[in-house]
Amino acid sequence: MTPLARIFCLFAFTCFLIPHALPAQEVGPADDELTTTEQAVDVEPVARDEQIDTRITAILEASGWFQNIRVRVDDGIVFLDGRTATEQRQLWARDLAAKTSGVVAVVNRIEVDAHANFSLDPAINAVEDLGTRFVVALPSILLAIIVLPLAWFAASLVRRTAHWMIRDRMQSPFLADLLSRLIALPVFLIGLYVVLQAAGLTKLAFSVVGGAGVLGIVIGFAFRDIGENFLASLLLSLRQPFRRGDFISVSGQMGLVHSMNTRSTVLVSPEGNHIQIPNAMVFKSIIENFTAVPDRRGEIDVGIGYDAAISDAQTIIRKVLAEQDGVIAAPEPMVLADRLNTSTVDLKVYYWFDGEKVSPLKLQSVLIQKIKQALTDAEVSMPADIQELVFPQGIPGLIADVAEAAAEGSRPHPAPATAPPARERITEDDAAAVANEKDELEEQLKAPIEGDSDHDLLS
Repeated sequence: MTPLARIFCLFAFTCFLIPHALPAQEVGPADDELTTTEQAVDVEPVARDEQIDTRITAILEASGWFQNIRVRVDDGIVFLDGRTATEQRQLWARDLAAKTSGVVAVVNRIEVDAHANFSLDPAINAVEDLGTRFVVALPSILLAIIVLPLAWFAASLVRRTAHWMIRDRMQSPFLADLLSRLIALPVFLIGLYVVLQAAGLTKLAFSVVGGAGVLGIVIGFAFRDIGENFLASLLLSLRQPFRRGDFISVSGQMGLVHSMNTRSTVLVSPEGNHIQIPNAMVFKSIIENFTAVPDRRGEIDVGIGYDAAISDAQTIIRKVLAEQDGVIAAPEPMVLADRLNTSTVDLKVYYWFDGEKVSPLKLQSVLIQKIKQALTDAEVSMPADIQELVFPQGIPGLIADVAEAAAEGSRPHPAPATAPPARERITEDDAAAVANEKDELEEQLKAPIEGDSDHDLLS
């Protein structure tokens, strides 16, 4: 052992040994330890008490392990007094007395002195044993240094080759990358098995794998939401219910699909905000994809007066729908009588449009303006809801005015004529007025989201 190694060992174990360098304390049994022997008790003793005393005392003194040793024998019962350094020596003295011929019981009152041991030999031996083990394991370590990088390189090569072969056959880049990694994984595991087999650690490897499985279950419960979102992203990549740029409704949120990572799906709302929805919630919710089938249906409620003919109003509204750019002819628009309200007959207007090109909000706004103007031009009344107010005592101001007018012999002043309704200012460029606002959200679609730049499952 070199001096440098001895100094290192001394420094390493000083912190552990110094706290134990305390004055010796007396340690012994709180009560007398009584031990019976398995020998049959003879009526006539085989040996006298003096002989037993002399024999046991001579043996204990000859060992040199005891101080102030005193042995007293009374009718075959041996009483041991004195001090010794270890508990093993105390038990040895008890067993010695119990095996002596003629002894029926042993009362062991030998006390143990605990002394601090400042010897560095155990520590030095442990370090030397560690060095020996390292030298023995050095060939396995060198083999691992050579084989594991080669196995990693081979697995990477297999992964790239598999990805090149299947990337054109799978629509999802995420699934192609995941499948290529699964194909390459056995290559690395073979290299790891070779290293463990050469090192003789195959059983240890199985134990570690078993422990890792239990640890995986614990971690799975702790990170259940993360694992659930990852599996949901995998299933969404397989099913592909939407693509980037599709206008969808999910979990009460509507917007254009921006991207999808392993945790969440990002939407761009019509207001231009980014909405992140966990993939587990997306997978469990009802997904309404408005872009998958472009043709969509809109509806408008129109109320006309009871003095107007429903068929005339239907004809006028159908004409407006037929002339409006954005409303498609098939399926044919419908104008149906819906219900008889308090002051109006309610009509339900159904029309179809191309949701990919036309904004549903803008189209509805333009149709409401044109329908209202067309009904006004045709003098079709659209009264407001009538509310009946009852005044049991009459209206005091109105009664006084009528009474005063009657007294003067004159008629009440007629109400001023109401001004004709204003005409709607409707743009002539219908296509521009109802154009889809998707193009206005392109900047929000281009804006990167943290975590999506390299792991967008929809790109």
